[in-house]
Amino acid sequence: MAAAAAVAKAVGAGGDGAWTTVSRSGRSYHAAPATSGCGGVEPSVKVGDVAEGMAGLEIGDGDGGRRLDKYDIPVEVSGEGVPPPADGFEAAGLVEAVLRNVARCGYESPTPVQRYAMPIALAGRDLMACAQTGSGKTAAFCLPVVSGLVAAGGSGIGPRERSSFNRAAAKPRALVLAPTRELAAQINEEAKKFSFQTGLRVVVAYGGTPMYNQLRDLERGADILVATPGRLVDMVERSKVSLEAIKYLVMDEADRMLDMGFEPQIRKVVDRMNMPRKSVRQTMLFSATFPPEIQRLASDFMSNYVFITVGRVGSSTDLIMQKVEFLSDGEKRGYLHNLLQKQSISVADSKMQQPLTLVFVETKREADSLRYWLFEQGFPATAIHGDRTQQERESALKSFKTGLTPIMVATDVASRGLDVPNVAHVINYDLPKSIEDYVHRIGRTGRAGKAGSATAFFTDRDHSLAKGLLELMTEAKQDVPDWLVQYAERPYYGGSSYGGRNRRPSGTGNRFGDRDFRRGSDYNDYSGGGDSYSGSGGYYGGRGSGYSGGGGGAGYSGGGGGYSGGDSYKPRDPPPPRYYSPYPMGTSNISASGWD
Repeated sequence: MAAAAAVAKAVGAGGDGAWTTVSRSGRSYHAAPATSGCGGVEPSVKVGDVAEGMAGLEIGDGDGGRRLDKYDIPVEVSGEGVPPPADGFEAAGLVEAVLRNVARCGYESPTPVQRYAMPIALAGRDLMACAQTGSGKTAAFCLPVVSGLVAAGGSGIGPRERSSFNRAAAKPRALVLAPTRELAAQINEEAKKFSFQTGLRVVVAYGGTPMYNQLRDLERGADILVATPGRLVDMVERSKVSLEAIKYLVMDEADRMLDMGFEPQIRKVVDRMNMPRKSVRQTMLFSATFPPEIQRLASDFMSNYVFITVGRVGSSTDLIMQKVEFLSDGEKRGYLHNLLQKQSISVADSKMQQPLTLVFVETKREADSLRYWLFEQGFPATAIHGDRTQQERESALKSFKTGLTPIMVATDVASRGLDVPNVAHVINYDLPKSIEDYVHRIGRTGRAGKAGSATAFFTDRDHSLAKGLLELMTEAKQDVPDWLVQYAERPYYGGSSYGGRNRRPSGTGNRFGDRDFRRGSDYNDYSGGGDSYSGSGGYYGGRGSGYSGGGGGAGYSGGGGGYSGGDSYKPRDPPPPRYYSPYPMGTSNISASGWD
């Protein structure tokens, strides 16, 4: 993209390559170009606490969003007065400092979800975005949040209130909630990339590690706080964090947080911890799947929101090659051994090298057992699950990312949000409990438009998933085995063998992760149907009534419903029926799996 290249040249990258690392020398932080052809300029900034934690941080591989532009990916948008999509990062309205960081990351043009989400977010609208894993959702909310905070001026480093313990309480202006420690840490790194040299402080807080170091970071202030729900509630109750200044509330992997028992904690954070009302703050929810019942629940936190659903890339391309093998439990290890042997690559000195392979299993015990068995068979492997300490999990991830142990056996703790570049193969040794989870798992490969492979081991116990697998593979134009068609056609009684969580209705042929539940037969859609966009970039359809308040305004008029003037809430329609989570006991039964 010419604009990005021009910005890159202005900061010394010459537009020829991405800056890959930020190194520390004393109190200065240097951005080093990826190649010698980048002009050889190493800008530095002495900003003390602002750049803390940037040393050694990877900026990017310069491949962001490039291949996704080659495909016609359908997009649906519903809502009132929806801004048109942006053709580039500069056209989206990002501030100059953020554009420079985008160029440093090597991003040439926005992915589909970024094209649509950034203008909506920068216009101050609430947003629910459904897009496949690996499509750039993290940048889709990080970029407008950082840009909005920079444009608003000020900083969370200064204004802090005194608590009853005579300690400073951080007052962040943006809060990003994530379901797992690993995802929170990853979002923290991304937010630091985009806020580099902006004067903003990004702090992360999650469980599984001592709170002391996180509290020290918070005492120095925070503009953006990335946290897991449990650790956040603990810190607010200890008067270490005040939520009264929150302008942006973001939930990543929102469906999982609301479905897996986090609803009470999230409601406590939003309703009973002095957070600004939804008419004042801006709320954005992102995930790869949004079943209707989760949408109904999530809509309680939002006001006059826009819904985006981006078609799965696999629906029209072969980025992820999917295979399903019918096996008995006793045949799985032998088949896995043969599969890993076949994909081994011969390198120097007659050594064999494995491409990065992620193997999903159902239980923590099986993860450890399979890891040791693979090691005995000569395959370098590591494991990640909820019973491992945070240090062990971080060490396992680092070992996997660097290729030291190119095979990682994991439970569902690694199925959501983790962005490990260049994962070549995802193997579902044990199939997950729902089609939604299957989509998230295979999304660990084929990220940012890169090709990947996914293999599933199907047993007779997985009968409830047959119809969903058939639909997904058919949509993606994959070879479907005859036995899977026969399984899908058989009647299945008694609901899902995994507790009824296979929520996606069968036979829909839906190319999208999920559609706006408000557009169903029981929903009185906006007059004119809101804005509907096509994947080619143009938009059509009647425009609903607009909103007022300008680019950063939070209040909207003309749309009916929502807040009007004072504090009284005037619902447009009767509230939807309450959604009862399939996990009524809360998180106690899953805490050992790493959910915070």
